[in-house]
Amino acid sequence: MGDIAFVFAGLFVGLVVGLTGVGGGSLMTPILIFFFGVKPYMAVGTDLLFAAFTKAGGTIKLARSGRIDWPVVLNLSAGSIPAALITLYLLHEAGTTSATVQKVMTSTLGLALLLTAAATLYKALRGKTSPKEVAAGQEAVAARPRHWSLPLLFGAVIGTLVTLTSVGAGAIGVTVLMILYPLLPLPRIIAADIAYAVPLTLVAGLGHASLGSVDWHMLAALLAGSLPGIWIGSHLVVKTPERIIRSLLSVLLAYAGLKLIAL
Repeated sequence: MGDIAFVFAGLFVGLVVGLTGVGGGSLMTPILIFFFGVKPYMAVGTDLLFAAFTKAGGTIKLARSGRIDWPVVLNLSAGSIPAALITLYLLHEAGTTSATVQKVMTSTLGLALLLTAAATLYKALRGKTSPKEVAAGQEAVAARPRHWSLPLLFGAVIGTLVTLTSVGAGAIGVTVLMILYPLLPLPRIIAADIAYAVPLTLVAGLGHASLGSVDWHMLAALLAGSLPGIWIGSHLVVKTPERIIRSLLSVLLAYAGLKLIAL
């Protein structure tokens, strides 16, 4: 019964990700904590590898279509990967099962969900404010940030957030990229966000696995549901009111965030 419940949870999250593009971590981690009673450190560790596997397929597809701006991915990864490794070292020293670490994780997760809710609502209300395409010969200019240090700085913040909570590489990452790369079209921003999330979540997830914070059996059940869920969602996206779904989702994420902070 437990395995079937995890499969259906994965199916639901995959469906929402396919419909809206909102990161699975912002949904899966709260679901594991609230509905299945999974400890925060185990929920975060398992969800990180869940995200790495689910986004890897999307990255391969986007890379083949030539939509990924690799300089953007490398700039963000240069800040996020070292930050993830430092955070993992601190978690190793403090111990993931300690009450203090658990409290930091749930509070930070609550904050990350509130930020994700705000970013999701902003995108739902404002719509696509970035340019639709890059002018011929301007590809290199569009892939240049407002300042070279900003991707490193924001990448480090997101890397720390993702390693602690498994949340941050979705709606928050897209919003950050829209600010840092104002000339980059939204489809390429989303592609870069998905691509840089793969090495980040893989490094952070394997780091958590080395700390014993991954339930491999649960991970397999979640993936069994999520992969067909993403496929179904991506095919239904043209038939659903995306703005309404995003607005409702932002309210749900804000509620979960406030509840986690109050734990």
